[in-house]
Amino acid sequence: MLDPHGLYELADDLPELDGVVLVQALTGFVDAGSAIQLSRDHLLEHFENRVLATFDLDQLLDYRSRRPPMVFVEDHWDSYEQPSLALHLVKDLTGTSFLLLAGPEPDLQWERFIRAVRELIDRFGVSLTVGLNAIPMAVPHTRPAGVTAHATDQRLLGEHESWLQRVQVPASVGNLLEFRLGESGHDALGYAAHVPHYLAQATYPAAAELLIESVANTTGLVLPTAALHEAAGEVRTEVDKQVADDEQATRLVSSLEAQYDAFLRGREGNLLAEPGSDLPSADELGAELERFLAEQTKDSD
Repeated sequence: MLDPHGLYELADDLPELDGVVLVQALTGFVDAGSAIQLSRDHLLEHFENRVLATFDLDQLLDYRSRRPPMVFVEDHWDSYEQPSLALHLVKDLTGTSFLLLAGPEPDLQWERFIRAVRELIDRFGVSLTVGLNAIPMAVPHTRPAGVTAHATDQRLLGEHESWLQRVQVPASVGNLLEFRLGESGHDALGYAAHVPHYLAQATYPAAAELLIESVANTTGLVLPTAALHEAAGEVRTEVDKQVADDEQATRLVSSLEAQYDAFLRGREGNLLAEPGSDLPSADELGAELERFLAEQTKDSD
C-alpha cells in the first residue's frame, strides 16, 4: 500500500486537541433525502469552522461517475464547482471543538484512505468517531423519523434498540471506516436515519435534524437545529398537500401508518410486531437499498 500520508495536506497552525469527537459525513452512497448533505451543510453554515486537512481528490474520485457541474455563459465557461473532501475543525454553540470529515465518498483507494483517516484520528486525539447515514424505509412521513444505531462496542449504543438481526447491503467507505476502527480498538458508532422510501429522492430535512440531534445526545455537543426544524415543517406541509391531492398516495401513507403503529405496539409488548404487520425484513431492506443505489447510478449517467 502507498503511504497514506500522501493522500492529504495539513493546514498551518494546527491546534493541540485531545479527546475530541469526529463526525464523518461522506456523501455519494445512499444518502436518502439528502440527509447527510443537509447535516454537513448545516454544521458548516451555522457553526464556526476552519479546515485542518484537505484530501487529494484526484487520487480518490472517479470524476466520470460523479461529474462536477460547470456553468456556461453565452460564449465561455464561467465557473467550475470543484469538489472538496476535507477535515474541518468546528466549534459548537459553547465553543467546544469537534472535527467534521466532509465531502464526497472516495471511489478509489478505500483502505489507503481509511489508513489516512486513522492517522488523523491519532494525531488529533479523537476519542469517538460518529458516522452519518440515511436509508430509505417503508415508513410514513406523518410519524416521527426513526434512526438505526450501530457501534464498535455495545456500550456506546445507550438505549437504542436493534430490530434487524442480519442484513447484507453494499459497502461504503463510512461503514468500512467504522469497522476498521473497531478492529484497531477505536470507539466508533453510526446513525442511519430512516427516510420514507417515497421521499428518498427528495430533500428531507427531518432526517438531517434527527442525525444532528443524535450526535448531540451522544456526545454532549450543543448543536441547535432550528433551521432544519423550520425546513422540515415546510417540507411536511408541502408533502401533506401533495398526498391529499393523490388518492393512491393517500392509501399508501395510510397503509404505512397502520404498519408503523402496529410495529410500535408490538415493541411495547416485547413482540416483533402484530401478525401481518411486520416492517420490512432484512432481505427486503437489502433489496430496497440495492434498488435505491441503482436509481442513483442511473440518474448520474
